[in-house]
Amino acid sequence: MDQSPLVTEQINAGARFLAEFGKYVPVQVAFWLRESDEPYWKLHVVSDKITDDNFDVAYGEVLRIHVAMGDPYFDPFEVKLIGSNERLAKAAMDLQKQYSGHIPARLLGKAIGGVAVDELYVYPAPALVHS
Repeated sequence: MDQSPLVTEQINAGARFLAEFGKYVPVQVAFWLRESDEPYWKLHVVSDKITDDNFDVAYGEVLRIHVAMGDPYFDPFEVKLIGSNERLAKAAMDLQKQYSGHIPARLLGKAIGGVAVDELYVYPAPALVHS
């Protein structure tokens, strides 16, 4: 399967998105993940304020920010919103802490939170904006 690399432009566009989304809800951790045998990256955004009750509204905010950004390197269909109590979210938060939260964490060919990963990029904590 043809797999695309995560490029700097995507990472930067994701950071700009997170800065805006962080004004809507606090973001505990955010990371780009390409699961094993999947060709596409997904930007996982973790917040304890994302629940079943506001899931659809939160995705509406993703679309609103996408339109406002107008960035060709940001695709709202690559965003996956998850609550902070999910296993994958907890594993990413632990990984971010391991890297002191100040530098991006990268993993290749490992498993995290029960998910087989080809590649993973975790944003450093200072890149996240908390409201």
